[in-house]
Formats: sequence, C-alpha cells, structure tokens
Amino acid sequence: MSHTKDTLDTLMKFTARTGFVYQGSEIYGGLANTWDFGPKGVLLKNNIKEAWRNHFVLSRSDMYELDSDIFMNSKVWEASGHTSTFADCMVDDKKSKHRFRADHLIEDQLDIDVEGRSPEEITEIIRSNKLKNPITGEAGDWTEARYMNMMFETNRDKIGNDPSQKIYLRPETAQGIFVQFKSVVQSERAQVPFGIAQIGKAFRNEITPGNFMYRIVEFEQMEIEYFIAPPENDEDWNTIFEQWLELQRSFYIDKMGISEENLVAKDHVTEKLSHYSKRTVDWEYKYPFGTKELSGLAYRTDFDLSQHAQTSGKDLSYQDPQTNQKYIPHVIEPSVGVERLVMAVLLEAYTEEDLGNGDSRILLKLPYDIAPYRVAILPLMKKDGLAEQAESFAQELRVKGISVTYDKSGSIGKRYRRQDEIGTPWCVTVDYQTLEDGTVTLRNRDTMEQVGENGRIAFTELDKYILS
Repeated sequence: MSHTKDTLDTLMKFTARTGFVYQGSEIYGGLANTWDFGPKGVLLKNNIKEAWRNHFVLSRSDMYELDSDIFMNSKVWEASGHTSTFADCMVDDKKSKHRFRADHLIEDQLDIDVEGRSPEEITEIIRSNKLKNPITGEAGDWTEARYMNMMFETNRDKIGNDPSQKIYLRPETAQGIFVQFKSVVQSERAQVPFGIAQIGKAFRNEITPGNFMYRIVEFEQMEIEYFIAPPENDEDWNTIFEQWLELQRSFYIDKMGISEENLVAKDHVTEKLSHYSKRTVDWEYKYPFGTKELSGLAYRTDFDLSQHAQTSGKDLSYQDPQTNQKYIPHVIEPSVGVERLVMAVLLEAYTEEDLGNGDSRILLKLPYDIAPYRVAILPLMKKDGLAEQAESFAQELRVKGISVTYDKSGSIGKRYRRQDEIGTPWCVTVDYQTLEDGTVTLRNRDTMEQVGENGRIAFTELDKYILS
C-alpha cells in the first residue's frame, strides 16, 4: 500500500484523537519537533522495544545489554569526532526568522544532492534558484549558509570539579557502549564475537520542521555494537554484515508488519560513507513525504575503540583466550530510531476499509505482539451481573500478563469499531449465556468473524486462541 501526501495529516489527526501521539506542549502553542506519547502510544512503543529486544538480544547467546548515562565526559565526544564534525549546514530566512537545514531545502525543491559542497557553494545554489521558505511559501531572503553543531550543550557550568569540561546531552547511544566495552568483557567474560545492545534516549538540535515524528529533538535509539575479530579479508566481515542485514529485514517484515513493497535496502556509495564506515546500508521506508531512512547497518571497522584508546590512554584491546592474540575488535552496528519505526508501523497498519452498503471502518492492522491491547473484554449489558463477570475475566487475563482493555459504553457494534481502530486483535463478549455455561464470543479484528464451534468458546480455552 502506497502513501499519499494526505496520509500524514490523516495519521497525525488519528493518533491524537485515539491517544497514540499528542503534540508536545500543545496548550501553549506547541514546541517544534516535540511529541508526547499518549496511553496507547506508550503501550505500542514499549511493545515495539520489547519485540526488538526479543528478536536481537534475548534470542541469542552472544548478546549483552547496557544502559549507559545520558551525560558523559566531554572527551568522549572529542574522541568520537562529534565536537568537530557533527554539524549540519544551516540557513535562515531573514524575513520570517525561520531556520532550515540547507541540504533539505535544496533537495526538496531542486532534487539536488549537495553533500560535500562548501557553505559558499550551497549559499549560491539557494540564492540563484530563489528557493522558497517551505513554511510561508514565499521566496526567502536567505542568510549565508554556515555549519552548526547538532549537539545540545547544557547551561550547567560543570559536573564535578573540572571547570573546563563542557557537558552535552548525548547525540547517540553508541559511544556509551564503546567506552564500556572493556568493562563488559571483564565482568561478563564475554568472548568475541559478541554484541552489546542498548535502548536509550538521544538528543539532536534538529531544526527541520514538519513530517510528524521523523526528525525530532529527543528520541530513542535501539542500537547494537557487534564486536568481531579483525577480518582477514572483505568476505569475512561481509558475511556477518549480510547476516545482520537479514535479521533486520525479518524483524521489520515478520515482527513489525511492514510490507516488502514499502521497505528498501540502500547501500551508501563510497564517497558518501561516514569517515568511520567501510560499508553502510540504510533500510528506507516509503513515507508519505518520500523514501527516507528508517534504520541503518554500518561496518565501523575499529575506528571507535581505537579513538577512545588513543584519547583516554587506556588499553581497549581484546585478548583471545584461545590464541592469546591481542587486537582491537572491529564493529558492525545495526541501529534504528524508535519513533521513526513507530511512525512506519502506524502508517503501515492504518486502513480505511469499505464494508459495502455504505458502511466502513478504520482498522489498525497491527501485529498481535505489538498491539497496545491484546484483547478487549466487553459485557453485552451493564446489568444483571454481566459487567461484574466481564471485569473478573479481564482481571484474570491481566494477572497472566496479557494487556487488556475493558469497555462497557455504547452498543456492542460501536465498541467493536473502537477496538478495530486502535488495533486490538480480539474482542471477548460476555453475555447471558456466559453466566450459564462460561462460554463467550471471540471476535477476530481483521475478519470480524467469531471463532469456535457455533461461534462460542469456553473462557477457560481463550489462551489457545489469543496467545497462538
């Protein structure tokens, strides 16, 4: 299913109305590039993170998990190159005071890739083509293009007793893994090859407006640094690289419900590779505003550990327990932003379905494992003990760790529709027959059909349907 330009606006209104995502600080007019997850959005996001953890970490014997601090010694960012190279070329419209990333401005209006161009060349392109301000729609009065570091520097003077140390909000989670590499090896007796995974917050001074949650200033990353021995040839590391590429592909398609037609693997050409990378593949998604990066897979060689060893003066080499060989491991890094993935999952799942005879419904076709609620319990009536029995059933399921919602308001048809649009895979209706024999009706979200013999099952048999 392809997405049109109207799809994004539709999704934004839908997620706000149904409690998935709200505009940040909305009662004060909002704050650009900030979004708050509502009750259902929190459940969806947490389920996606847990699915990622299960797929990439808990299912393997060679993975460890880390939760590093947001604040780090400023020398970490000097060693990684962030203080000197982590910058984007910006330009301002003097009339409106709006600020934009120059490369995005040019790419969107001229379809020209300006990576590697100097600020002077970028300024000439913008001015000579009289580019418009995307917000006002008018030709901009543009300043000179100049580079700005994307890291947030805090206003706090110092942490600890070093007055010279600048403190930043981390722009990525990877460096927290690299600086604790030796600690994990020692405490866990980890043997190469092995990986360290982390889910955590990162912060970037993104100023590009629009496109919902695609570029935001505070976001979460799900990232792995997989350490391997220095390869003897390209085939050695490429074999492992391709294995991780397939793991990513299967996760997006099989676990997240993303269709193959909307997922594109794009190799970076050599001249566009980051300074630390020997190969990078972006998984791109066909968003309504274009085919854009969803996640990445990079072969970072031994750049990071070597830089930190040199800057810190600490030995970050690994000694093979079998051969006693010492070396700096190389790294393959699969990484994805949680919010970009949530956005792709919602775009993929959102469906407006024509049922015929003038009837229609909004359906969120979320995979069962990541749906905010796995099952809805609905009493047919509020009276005669039906509501109490339904509440008792709902609590039984909660005790088993199953995410349940309980809804007793409105006709049963309207309640089915409400559950369809928030992606609940199963609806259990408690009726008068339930009080007699303990059976319920179990309705499937996608087919709208009831399962079981004669459309009824015993509540005690519910697990084999909703957990299969």
